Amino acid sequence: MTEADVIVAAQGEVGRLTLNRPAALHALTTHMVRLMTEALLAWRDDAAISTVLIDHAGERGFCAGGDIRFLAESGAKEGPERGAGAREFFFEEYRLNNLLFTYPKTVVAVMDGITMGGGVGISMPADYRIGTERTAFAMPETGIGLFPDVGGGWYLPRLHGEVGVWLALTGARLKAADCELLGVTTDVIQSADVARFKSELIARPAEIEQILTELEFGPGPAPIAAHRDAIDALFAHDTLEAILAALASDGSDWAAAQLATLKTKSPLSMKTALRQLRGGARLASFAEEMAVEMRIAARIVVSHDFAEGVRAVIVDKDNAPHWRPPTVEGVTDKLLDAVFAPLPADQEWAPL
Repeated sequence: MTEADVIVAAQGEVGRLTLNRPAALHALTTHMVRLMTEALLAWRDDAAISTVLIDHAGERGFCAGGDIRFLAESGAKEGPERGAGAREFFFEEYRLNNLLFTYPKTVVAVMDGITMGGGVGISMPADYRIGTERTAFAMPETGIGLFPDVGGGWYLPRLHGEVGVWLALTGARLKAADCELLGVTTDVIQSADVARFKSELIARPAEIEQILTELEFGPGPAPIAAHRDAIDALFAHDTLEAILAALASDGSDWAAAQLATLKTKSPLSMKTALRQLRGGARLASFAEEMAVEMRIAARIVVSHDFAEGVRAVIVDKDNAPHWRPPTVEGVTDKLLDAVFAPLPADQEWAPL
C-alpha cells in the first residue's frame, strides 16, 4: 500500500478502497475517481476477489462530496476552457457511479460520519450500506446552486413517499435512525465497532450477514417519523410553486421551517431538482439517469448560481447569495428546457 488520496489494497478476498483526504473530508477529485474505477475494473474479473469494501481513513466522516472549489474554478474560466475540467470530472464520476451500480460482486460501504453529494454516489449502489450513530446523510446541493447528482435523480424518488423530494429541495440531513428507517442504510453498527467489522469482513467476507447480526445496533427513534405524513402531503406537487403554496397554507411550525429553508435556496437549482426527480422516477435504467445528469451538470457548473453559491457559502461564508433569477417564478420552463437539453454529441455521457 502507498499513501495516496485513495488507498487501494487487496486483503484476502476483499478489494479495499479507502478514501484518504481527511483534511478535505475525503472530497472526491478526478484523480480519486480514476483510482477507484481502475481498481474496480481490475477486480471485476479477478476470481480471487469476492467483495469490495469502500471506507475512509481518519475520524472526520466518509465523504463530503466532490471538490467544490475545483468545480467552481473550472466553471469560472473564460473561453473554451470554461467548465471543461468540471465536465471531465462529472463524466468520469458518473461512470464510476454506474460501474458500482452494475458491479457483479458484493460491495460494502461504511458510511461512518458525513455522507453527502459524491459520497452518496459511491455508497448508495453498495449491497451493504453500513451506518453508525455518527452518520449524517444529505444532498445539500440546492444551497450552493448545484443539483442532487451522482444518481440522486434515481435514488431519491425511489425512497418512500415524497421524502426524496424533500431531501433534494431542502438539503435536510438524515440521522442514523432516519437512514435505517428509509433504507438509505441497510445496517447500523456503533462507530466503536467499525474497526472490528472491517477486520472480520476481511477475514470472512462470506459471513457478512452473521457479522452484521452480531454487531447490530439500534440507533433509537427516527426524528423523521413524526413528519412523514406531512412530507408526503406537502411535497407531492409537480411544481415548486404548488409545494411552496402548500407549505405556506399548512399552518404548522414544521411547514413554516421548511418554507424558510427553501427561501434560502437557488430557485434554479430547486426547479431543476424537482424536474430531475420527477423524470428520474420514470426512467428504466440508472444509465439513462446518469446521461440526464451529465446534461444538467454541464450547464449548472457554468451558471451564475453555482459561482454565487460557492462564493456565499464556501468562500466568503456570508451565506447571502444573490440568485439569478432571484424568484421561483423567474425560472421559466424555457430556462429549464435549456438546462436539460442534449449536449453536443462529443460531450454526451455513456457508461464504460
